[in-house]
Amino acid sequence: MSIDGAAPVRVGELLKRARSRVEAAEAELLLAAALRRPRSWLFAHDDHVPDAAALAQFHDWLARREAGEPVAYLLGRRGFWRFDLQVSPATLIPRPETERLVELALERLPAQAELRLADLGTGSGAIALALAVERPRARVLAVDVSAEALAVARANALELGLGNVEFRHGDWFAPLAGERFDLIASNPPYIEAADPHLEQGDLRFEPAGALASGRDGLDAIRVIAAQAPAHLHPGGWLLIEHGWEQGAAVRALLAAAGLSEVATERDWEQRDRVSLGRRPG
Repeated sequence: MSIDGAAPVRVGELLKRARSRVEAAEAELLLAAALRRPRSWLFAHDDHVPDAAALAQFHDWLARREAGEPVAYLLGRRGFWRFDLQVSPATLIPRPETERLVELALERLPAQAELRLADLGTGSGAIALALAVERPRARVLAVDVSAEALAVARANALELGLGNVEFRHGDWFAPLAGERFDLIASNPPYIEAADPHLEQGDLRFEPAGALASGRDGLDAIRVIAAQAPAHLHPGGWLLIEHGWEQGAAVRALLAAAGLSEVATERDWEQRDRVSLGRRPG
């Protein structure tokens, strides 16, 4: 079908036009979602003519993406680990680098042990839910200062059928007074407040409080590092995701907090990405 009496436009032609405006993969994702079909379906049905409602939705999304709005927010979903997550402008968009944090955490968590884990600044729940899926005997506490983000995370846990995750509203360790854990993970804000990248690309649309943290980007990490030992069992681990130039600074903060076995691990592009340390036991 067409809009306003224009000639019908087929899937193949729609994609050809859209790829001149946004990245090809993004155009395909948007059109597939508008048609409520898998992306692979498009390539076997390039002669299909979308109905008016699907066409209108696609053109709306295409215009918004061309203006810079992230595809994840347009579609309300983003893949992470082994599942799809609901996302909203109240949450960061989960990124592949954070899967490295999950991998490193799992390496330190025996598969059948009954563990207590915490995810600080959970956002959409990405880290907490990945750990809960892979370690079903663990109890995972997910904390966020944003009630709106926690609502999204709870919806994701419900969608995944997870009963071993608890959500708490508050700032970092405030909702965890007197509690200790076998592992604490966090992907906190770590961008410098004046970084020009905050005004570019997808970052313009993501929650500023989940991205930037003080003049040097380390304010949140300072709080987490200093308070973590009091919330770790002896031998428990703290893992923090950070910027690729912050490894040395974060290691210094972890060491100053009294953690041992302090190290920085790299992501798949060989950039410093996760620093960790262990409470001496």
